[in-house]
Amino acid sequence: MALLTIICYPDTRLHTVAKPVAAVDDRIQTLVDDMLETMYEANGVGLAATQVDVHERVIVLDTSEGRDSPLVVINPTLVWTSPETHLNEEGCLSVPGIYDGVVRHDAVKVEALDRDGTSRVIEADGLLAVCLQHEMDHLMGKVFVEYLSPLKRNRIKTKLLKAQREGRVAKLV
Repeated sequence: MALLTIICYPDTRLHTVAKPVAAVDDRIQTLVDDMLETMYEANGVGLAATQVDVHERVIVLDTSEGRDSPLVVINPTLVWTSPETHLNEEGCLSVPGIYDGVVRHDAVKVEALDRDGTSRVIEADGLLAVCLQHEMDHLMGKVFVEYLSPLKRNRIKTKLLKAQREGRVAKLV
């Protein structure tokens, strides 16, 4: 397994729409393992392949207390959302140190493949529902700060570009 480099906002690669995974093969299994190792090392609860500059529809998550229940989601499709929504404070490994409120559906149903390529349905609420929506946004080329006002977004962009210049977060390639 290997640690992958997480792309930081406002890198334009984060706006790339991910393509479907054609086959869950050894390459995808290795990507999943590397993404899990990267997510755990960065103390994240979710990571989309887009964030590590792989533009395929792969997500890894672990919202468990013990950080010992990884969930692999390949080629996810959102098939149902609850009408109820809630303002949740979100952060992102690609937007280090920034947290802000985003309105998300309280519950979702997602159809996807698991790490073995088996089709499954994930019914989620709470933190898992929020994480699924957040990570699926990444696959569509959207970062959570895009839900914020232009003023907040510009402040975040300025702050992160300064941090990159000072070497406190990864520089843009």
